[in-house]
Amino acid sequence: MSLATNLAIDPARLWDSILDTARIGGTAKGGIKRLTLTELDAEVRRWFIAACEAAGCAVTIDDMGNIFARRPGKDNGLPPIAIGSHLDTQPTGGKFDGIIGVLSGLELLRTLQDAGYETTHPIEVINWTNEEGSRFAPAMLSSGVFAGKFTKDWAYAREDRDGIRFGDALRDIGFIGDEACGAHPLAAHFELHIEQGPILEAEAKTIGVVTGVQGMRWYEVTVTGVDSHAGSTPMYLRQDALVATARMIEVVQQIALEHAPNAVGTVGLIEARPNSRNVIPGETFFTVDFRDPDDSVLSAMEQKLTERLATVAASSGVAADLTCIWNSPAVHFDADCVTAVRAAAVQAGFPHRDIISGAGHDSAYVASVAPTTMIFVPCAGGISHNEIESAEPGDVAAGATVLLQAVLAMDAKLSGQS
Repeated sequence: MSLATNLAIDPARLWDSILDTARIGGTAKGGIKRLTLTELDAEVRRWFIAACEAAGCAVTIDDMGNIFARRPGKDNGLPPIAIGSHLDTQPTGGKFDGIIGVLSGLELLRTLQDAGYETTHPIEVINWTNEEGSRFAPAMLSSGVFAGKFTKDWAYAREDRDGIRFGDALRDIGFIGDEACGAHPLAAHFELHIEQGPILEAEAKTIGVVTGVQGMRWYEVTVTGVDSHAGSTPMYLRQDALVATARMIEVVQQIALEHAPNAVGTVGLIEARPNSRNVIPGETFFTVDFRDPDDSVLSAMEQKLTERLATVAASSGVAADLTCIWNSPAVHFDADCVTAVRAAAVQAGFPHRDIISGAGHDSAYVASVAPTTMIFVPCAGGISHNEIESAEPGDVAAGATVLLQAVLAMDAKLSGQS
């Protein structure tokens, strides 16, 4: 691969775009609260569409709300090479998670437009709907429909904690498009993202060449005991759902530790009902997140979770209902796409390393229908899903530079020019 040395992204323009969009849903602590399918999400979508149209792109939307901004190529009969990520955030999210992937794609389009550079394939930037899964579970919902992992009807029926359906929320913000989700072939798909972990920073590497994504499974657990008076029910007669839940959380921790060093287990959401200070909790709801690069390890962890929760429930006088709501197998990215990213990092002179993604991304689903890979850049302290999430402008610019050159290299390869 040879670099198109006459093409260079504009780092200041890219950084300004990041800061500009960060005002949409910006928080007092410097982060962003821009939950999917809210009015703030609609606002940033409108900003993105206007910016892409100003860069010479035609914009289409599918019936899952995914936005596709296409710059024509020499042969518009070819499927596009895409750059995709997301603009939605966690409730206490940062300015970089997902966002730099979409905005670096926008910067790539602007760079090509400014230079009058014509690729053979059309080039697209995609904003995938509901990547985070913080409002509507599971995560990566719309890229999952795109890849045929979920049906549209099932996705439309997902409800947030207030009982609002995904399909209704999508309609309410006006982003149900005409194209059927998945009826949109891609020649390749690239995604730039912060690492969301500490490895690149610790090793002083600027670029992570992502070779795959670890497997992950999400569970929901409802524990049912008996709610009764806190003052008049003796300890030995209680069926306290919250105490049982505390023991179950220890089980999650222990299972992950038993499969060290790669496995992780997290309980990130807990609800106690009726949630009154002088009532023994009669019901709880909590979530479990298991991750490991090996699907067989995840299966073993699931088996242990099933057995041990049943044991805790029996000894505590409660019932526990465990449901797996999401199973995302480990993913291995396309060798040619990975090679294009690695070569771009080498020729640009950026320190780099191969890396496995510990977090889920839309690319994990897209990889099943198109050649795909990702590019990571460092984030301060490895912290993400947090308002203090931070990345250096130079690292973001380096990632966008590698993205540009990798896309151009893949365009040349797929067109028989290299």
